[in-house]
Amino acid sequence: MIHPIPPGTRDVLPDEMRELRRLNRLLIDVFEEAGYGEVSTPAIEYDEVISRGERPQSASHYRFFDENGDLLALRSDMTVPIARLVATRFADAPKPLRLCYLASAYRAVTPQRGEMREFVQAGIELIGARGADGTAEVIGVLEAALDAAGLDRTVIGLGHADLYRNLLTEFGVDGEARDAVLGRLATHDLVGLEAELSEAGIGAAATEACVALSQLRGGAEVLERAREIGGDAIERTTTRLQRTYEKLVESGTADRVQIDFGLLRDLGYYSGAIFEVYDPALGHILGGGGRYDGFLAKFGPDLPAAGFSLYLERVHVAQMEEEARRAERTAS
Repeated sequence: MIHPIPPGTRDVLPDEMRELRRLNRLLIDVFEEAGYGEVSTPAIEYDEVISRGERPQSASHYRFFDENGDLLALRSDMTVPIARLVATRFADAPKPLRLCYLASAYRAVTPQRGEMREFVQAGIELIGARGADGTAEVIGVLEAALDAAGLDRTVIGLGHADLYRNLLTEFGVDGEARDAVLGRLATHDLVGLEAELSEAGIGAAATEACVALSQLRGGAEVLERAREIGGDAIERTTTRLQRTYEKLVESGTADRVQIDFGLLRDLGYYSGAIFEVYDPALGHILGGGGRYDGFLAKFGPDLPAAGFSLYLERVHVAQMEEEARRAERTAS
């Protein structure tokens, strides 16, 4: 008799489990060597806590009632629980705090798209470090983790969470129209993006500028190309991205970073520099992160913060692909 499991979940058998355990230890070792202490939080939180990290129109977590009628939720990522942890357990601790984790998370997604309902994240959170220095530190740890996993071809796309919010405000687009445009950007749907912008009535020139901006990616040279498009929102963003990129160059961690003006993450708490990890062996991102300054104020003290998470299963697949590629090169 066949007993199915829910779509978007999977069984892990011994050989793969051993490989995943090795990868777990490897990543945690990298994080701890960088000064990040490992923490663990409950998989179940109050729904009100988890909901603070999502846009109201894009809630994607599983919710249920307990025996007392309280609404609970399975965590959909680790940043929100750690924000709650910092406010309740580290309120008086010296800052900055450096925390890391390796934990399962759960999202109500559409499995037909290849997304997982249950997945494992490994990542860090840097709490209390401001600006480009903090962002550069987080990206440096991310690069060290990718190097340790043998993923030397990965690219880190660097963008800014506030760019399109501010740009659409300049164009007079708000409410549902703005959310629709941001949704198209988050899924990299350029055809849908152009259609939503046209429907918003911002005019052909503004639509063309926005679409052109979303396709700008490369090294420091794209900052000047973005400035040529014009506008206060673009000028502010390019100035901030240039500051971050210069700090990465200074710290020697800019080699695999690509500035990407089309990048927009779909979590609601990001407020500054954002980034995603791409590997040529996969069609999915391996992970991402960014700054979420202002978010911790929802739980307690208003502390600057930044972090990243990697999808462990995707990193493992990319790792196997890279090992196979290297074996083929050696054999030939």
